[in-house]
Amino acid sequence: MGLIIKNAVIVNADKMHTKPQNILLEKGEITKIAADIPVGNHKVIDAAGKLVFPGLIDLHVHLRQPGREDKETVETGSRSAAKGGFTSIMCMPNTTPVIDNAMIVEGIIKEAKRVGLVNVYPVGAITRGQNGKELTDMAELKAAGCKALSDDGKCVESSQIMRLALEYAKMIELLLIQHCQDHCLTGSGVMNEGYNSMVLGIKGDPGIAETVIVARDIELAHYLKTKVHLAHMSLKRSVELIRFAKSQGIQVTAEACPHHFTLTDDAVKSFDTSTKVNPPLRTAEDVAAIREGLKDGTIDCIVTDHAPHTKEDKETGFDNAPFGMIGLETSVGLTMTELVHKKVLTLQQMADRMSAAPARVAGLERKGKIVEGYDADVTIIDPDKEWEVKVEDFWSKSKNSPFIGTKLKGRVEVTICGGKITYQA
Repeated sequence: MGLIIKNAVIVNADKMHTKPQNILLEKGEITKIAADIPVGNHKVIDAAGKLVFPGLIDLHVHLRQPGREDKETVETGSRSAAKGGFTSIMCMPNTTPVIDNAMIVEGIIKEAKRVGLVNVYPVGAITRGQNGKELTDMAELKAAGCKALSDDGKCVESSQIMRLALEYAKMIELLLIQHCQDHCLTGSGVMNEGYNSMVLGIKGDPGIAETVIVARDIELAHYLKTKVHLAHMSLKRSVELIRFAKSQGIQVTAEACPHHFTLTDDAVKSFDTSTKVNPPLRTAEDVAAIREGLKDGTIDCIVTDHAPHTKEDKETGFDNAPFGMIGLETSVGLTMTELVHKKVLTLQQMADRMSAAPARVAGLERKGKIVEGYDADVTIIDPDKEWEVKVEDFWSKSKNSPFIGTKLKGRVEVTICGGKITYQA
């Protein structure tokens, strides 16, 4: 018995089918798309009035397991992802211990399969223990199931180590994701360095800490003829550098988060520690540039950088609170509200930035598109559904979101992973 989605208005990155279709999902695959498919013994979902996207993919998620299961686990993070419309997520390596060997990778994959809600791809560390000094065994990590490597949470600051990492990654065809932040420049900064940091008396993090690494890694990728993916871009200058690099044929890709295309550092005036993120919230000019970068494709992917923290950890002074906010369950609503409904992105561009492009960047085959023969990963969205972000509605184990109380337009109705319904509103 399979699953039929009836009256499906399909939104792919390359085409939106205005005429409703039926989609048959069998044995984890999209087996048929047609105007009419006999129901037979198949289960049926009626998608009338909704939009049917390829399953959403998030390249940047923190699941905290192993080591900080009080913040999030593979199971609770998977539930949160499914509720947010995601069918595939990549989890970052800054756990305790760090994801820098095959045993930890295999453990996470085994737990994700037990949970069985979303595809979870661990991101291995570039350097052992994320110490920035010694490369991990990249081939071992790839063989264990990693689709990418990153020292996220930390930057690979040594240009020589980053050069070696890019060269080895090229040989074994593995993606490197860089956390762009020169910590020598950042110092103890906890918010964007500028007018607001001066007025609030909070130590600032200068934007140049991001852009010097963006520029360096673009130059390394150019010199070595390698690929590099730049994480959570936040600045107008970063967008300009990436746009120029792409015009030169340099193999650079980039991502941005909803909080960086919706919030400015004015939000920090509330002293809500959920607004303390890394990189920090920037200026209105930067927000506009991130939106423009997403619009013209300079920034390839929308990611969440879902960073759960306990209430106790966040309920402290702004300087001492950990960086990060949760984002899996608000990503679609924020993207629809702030980008699609405001005509920044078309629906097809949203499908590209949240599904097709992440699949392409990470090399996730048979994902990112609703066509026959691809994986049965589907997200059904009601584009006009209005809803309010409420703390009690989060499925994540943590609740650290500055968007609580925000009214959004556009909500996930059904998530289907491998032909199995993993969430239904």
